[in-house]
Amino acid sequence: MHTFARPTSFVDPATPRLPGSNQLGMREFNERVVLHAIRLHGSLPKAELARLTNLSTQTVSVIINRLLEEGFVVKRDSLRGRVGQPSQPIALNPDGAFAIGVQIGRRNLDVALIDFTGAPRYRKSIVYGAPSVDAVFGEIGEHLERIADQLGAEKAQRVSGIGLAAPLAFGGWRELVGLSPQDADAWTRTNMRERLQAMTRLPVAFAKDTAAACVAELVAGRGRHLKNYLYVYIDTLIGGGLVLNGQPHAGVYGNAGAIGSMPLGVADDVRPGGAQQLLACASLATLDDMLAAVGLDRLPAGDARLLQAPWAPVTARWLEEAARAIAFAVNGSSCLLDLGGVIVDGAFGAPLLDKLVDAIHTALGQYSWQGIMRPDIIPGAIGRDAKVIGAAYLPLHANFAPGHESLLKQGRG
Repeated sequence: MHTFARPTSFVDPATPRLPGSNQLGMREFNERVVLHAIRLHGSLPKAELARLTNLSTQTVSVIINRLLEEGFVVKRDSLRGRVGQPSQPIALNPDGAFAIGVQIGRRNLDVALIDFTGAPRYRKSIVYGAPSVDAVFGEIGEHLERIADQLGAEKAQRVSGIGLAAPLAFGGWRELVGLSPQDADAWTRTNMRERLQAMTRLPVAFAKDTAAACVAELVAGRGRHLKNYLYVYIDTLIGGGLVLNGQPHAGVYGNAGAIGSMPLGVADDVRPGGAQQLLACASLATLDDMLAAVGLDRLPAGDARLLQAPWAPVTARWLEEAARAIAFAVNGSSCLLDLGGVIVDGAFGAPLLDKLVDAIHTALGQYSWQGIMRPDIIPGAIGRDAKVIGAAYLPLHANFAPGHESLLKQGRG
């Protein structure tokens, strides 16, 4: 069995100072607001940053000088050809900070390192059949060591933390995902965040896997243009997240947006356990089972052959059933939340996603929308890497985001 050492080159993340990493005072908060504005809008001159953040030009200038000195931002070439003095845009320094994302899935493990702009610097994916706890965390330890070696001692000091994304009920639905009773019980008894925290000096943040994917879409995808939406992610099992007033909404138990558990009908005495859940027909595990039932090879969800013969008829049947189930959930969610939109993404390529979005649009037409607004169905922009990228954004958000956008004059954009 693999034994892994604590990555000693990941030193205390409090050096260098991270804006707001300790008690969040007004100076640190203003730094976060400025950094957040640059992240949302790209490189901007100081005057434009002052306008966006409602801070004075002098305050922004002091903040930028401090961030330049500490290496979190850089100056770009001056903008010429305009009235007045040439303005010099300020941009995030890619090497200003780093974050690690770990996604423990039911059929794959993903590890990624992103820089301060969100660009990937390291990305590995390991596919497995029935994951065991020790084997998975052994793999994680090896990749943390590789990331530390790749960064070197100086840049390793700028890693702000590790974000961990995983299903909240990893041992659940074991028959559907092919998990043995022993492995299911082991995962149920494992506190994944504590296990990972014991392997590193970096702070570890945890989020439900689909909530992490929702964060990725919110920060770097089409979620930037919506204030209130339901996020749907189709993977081995379908799940989701919820954004309200421009912020991820976790709920009391961190499980808001868990549409996979939504029933598809009224419970009765005929079916033990109640009505069938959405995940039973709108998950990639279901597509795998449908392919196997007719003697076809199970293909990776991103394989283009799923839309070609002889797999295409089975995929089309799954698309119709999945779209009808998702539309049912969207209708109920819209009645409760008055959604501005629904973003749909998954662990597959754009062609299959486009077909699913079209099928959901068609299925929504079967419902009455009297008294409520029908939300638009929007394809996600992140795709296969959404969970691990979202996990990596967790420590970046914790250290560098203001927590809300009340000081920004205009919305995401």
